[in-house]
Amino acid sequence: MPEEYLHDLRVVSSVLPFKVNEYVVDELIDWSAAPDDPIFRLTFPHRDMLPPDIFDSMSALHLAAASPDVIRKAAREVHGRLNPNPGAQLDTNVPTHGGEPLGGVQHKYAETVLVFPSQGQTCHSYCGYCFRWPQFVGNADIRQAASDIDRVVSYLAATPSVTDVLFTGGDPMIMSSTVLERWIEPLLAPALERIRTIRFGTKALSYWPARFTTDRDADDVLRLFDRAVARGRHVAVMAHFSHPRELESPVVREAIRRIRATGAVIRAQAPLIAHVNDRPEDWATLWQKLVELGVVPYYMFVERDTGARSYFGLPLTRAVQIYTDAIRSVSGLARTARGPVMSAAPGKVLIDGVADIGGTEVFSLRMLQARDARLVGRQFLAHHDPAAEWLDDLRPALGSWWPHEARRRPFPVAPDPAGAPTPARPGGHDGADRHQRRPHGERETTEPVAQP
Repeated sequence: MPEEYLHDLRVVSSVLPFKVNEYVVDELIDWSAAPDDPIFRLTFPHRDMLPPDIFDSMSALHLAAASPDVIRKAAREVHGRLNPNPGAQLDTNVPTHGGEPLGGVQHKYAETVLVFPSQGQTCHSYCGYCFRWPQFVGNADIRQAASDIDRVVSYLAATPSVTDVLFTGGDPMIMSSTVLERWIEPLLAPALERIRTIRFGTKALSYWPARFTTDRDADDVLRLFDRAVARGRHVAVMAHFSHPRELESPVVREAIRRIRATGAVIRAQAPLIAHVNDRPEDWATLWQKLVELGVVPYYMFVERDTGARSYFGLPLTRAVQIYTDAIRSVSGLARTARGPVMSAAPGKVLIDGVADIGGTEVFSLRMLQARDARLVGRQFLAHHDPAAEWLDDLRPALGSWWPHEARRRPFPVAPDPAGAPTPARPGGHDGADRHQRRPHGERETTEPVAQP
């Protein structure tokens, strides 16, 4: 690559994470099309992934041959401007147990707990768009990691609403089978029979499918899946496929076959991102190939308001058109893919489409999932803004109800051993005030919220 690009790579990767492995380089990237190849854009840094002022300041340090310590310090100072934990995850999603925050765990929806095993907080390669980038930049202040398995299990046992546990990261499939078993085996005990589903959020099928075929403990991982299924658990591999090319190699197809043979189900999801999969035919081809391989198309997400979003984000109106054009060109079996979906602070917001109501053009929106379960399925309207890329860019239309993000309270909280009461679940907000975008890293103040 030209020296000018290599300089850009060094600058961007001193702020945002960059890692790529031999499988991605040798099997997925079409080097004759680089730098415009979609997998190259997916994995290799581009200068526009950073705001111009941040890029320029970091570039100046590199050109001046600043020490690594100086560059790291400068990078940490700008991380907060890139909204490292969108949706106020560390403010609202971290539960408490025994009177203390349970680090490395998130519990946003009553039924589902996310666990970030400390041993799984890296990936085989990194996606430039990843909203989990704070896990990989060596900044403990913004990283999530759980190391005390017993404490996590204790929380699950004390929280009767939980039926699903999702291991995420990073990538739990980076862990050895021995470590993975230490996290999974307690969930298979009779005392936690209430845990019915065990999920693994992973990009391994795309970036290192040998994890399930020829790695030295690949068979042990599959036997763990098989054992969990035999004990009555639903095992769901939440695979991240961003582009149809990731499904073309023989090894990924063999990995999918082997996982499915254990009784586990594979569901596929990814964000819609500029420069990589922003054409309807990309998604239609991806969904069709997934169905043929026995994988369930699950979500098309909107790129979250964090990290390199200014480079990878697309207007919501464009996202709706891409999804609509793609879904029209596949059969009903592929129409299990839901989208475009914004995973925002109040919950997962589905953009049902654009409509004209009495001469007012609006986005029709729906709460697909919600922190307050009473809001699931609730519909609302926003003015159609052709430039909007996220929920915070929108404003209510026609006096519509609007989900409010101001109530910052950890939810849910397991009953304290000392008998402290569990806080009430947050309510919604019936006002129609516009929810303004805040600068990266700035938290919203708490204010009273009316119950729906």
